[in-house]
Amino acid sequence: MDLDLSTEHALLRSTIRDYMLAEVAPAIEEHERERRFPAEIVRRLGEMGWLGIPFPEDEGGAGLDTLAYAIAVEEISRVWGSLGIIVAAHTSLGCGPLHVAGTPEQKQRFLVPMAGGRVIGAYGLTEPGAGSDAGGTRTTARFEDGPDGGSWVLDGGKRFITNAGQAGTYVITARTGSKADGSAEISAFIVPADTPGFRVGRLEDKLGLHASATGELFFDGCRVPAGNLLGAQGEGFRTFLKILDGGRISIAAMALGIAQGALDAAIPYSQTREQFGRPIGSFQGVAFMIADMATEIEAARAMVYRAAWLKDQGRDYGVAAAQAKLFASEVSSRATNAAVQIHGGYGYVTDYPVERYLRDAKLTEIGEGTSQVQRLVIARRILGLRII
Repeated sequence: MDLDLSTEHALLRSTIRDYMLAEVAPAIEEHERERRFPAEIVRRLGEMGWLGIPFPEDEGGAGLDTLAYAIAVEEISRVWGSLGIIVAAHTSLGCGPLHVAGTPEQKQRFLVPMAGGRVIGAYGLTEPGAGSDAGGTRTTARFEDGPDGGSWVLDGGKRFITNAGQAGTYVITARTGSKADGSAEISAFIVPADTPGFRVGRLEDKLGLHASATGELFFDGCRVPAGNLLGAQGEGFRTFLKILDGGRISIAAMALGIAQGALDAAIPYSQTREQFGRPIGSFQGVAFMIADMATEIEAARAMVYRAAWLKDQGRDYGVAAAQAKLFASEVSSRATNAAVQIHGGYGYVTDYPVERYLRDAKLTEIGEGTSQVQRLVIARRILGLRII
């Protein structure tokens, strides 16, 4: 068993880390304060091939693997959570469905520019009344015949969509009918941002991740060609489940990076901040918090990398991804909270980055399925029972 990263993975990690610290870190405070999407920075990431890391070169990607992608999201999030979720949502949720279910024509037209970083992607699943219960989707799509092969007409709305207003291509789910048992038939569609009848609503004012865009999508007689149906009719829910399995790895990696960033800040502070004539790190109360943070972060990293490795091996990774996402996200919240505590009063003000890490970490326990949903996924697989 070789637990060392390959030369290629280690080089990717150091390259991203150096770039984030030298080129991106100085811009964070301004973008977070102004709640401004880092469009220019995202464009540069695309030029470097970091927005399509796990996709084949013939699909516009970098031709690397899931582990490389997880490392990239970890290192980006280690410095800036907002940028981490922009990349994760674009890659896993925007590009992922096209990679999994797209036809050759759809991949060439939509995925190639997205994976190449020329177009940002987003995924529209969540609705005001359909979060964890994706089967509760109310957005509808009806097919209308026409001389050009017909079209699908979308009506409804989505909420809490990452990259809303910044994406050029949206993959969204809609109800196209009902199955024999009365449950919703869910299909997936590709919606270019300039499609008539589609618009972006308000952007959310969030607890954290202030430089990322999260907002509403509205469809009012939004007409897309028949060829924009992604996968077979009624297969949207199955595609969605596949995408979430992989997306959980990216959110776990994001959580891991934020936690590591908090530890990176807490260590030198504990070494240099003095009280009672001694560095605070020499007191057990602080030293033990550092020890717990470091231990849990290493455990989370092992779980995230294992889930990515299983996916790369073509093996069943669903439970591993849910476990990694569950554990890493909760570790991230604990680690960032500890970092604030170690900083004391300074941790509660914006002069130090740990308060931002704490706010950003909370999303990882909610997005891509809450911690409770992850426990359901894990328990159902272990027990073989329908748990509600």
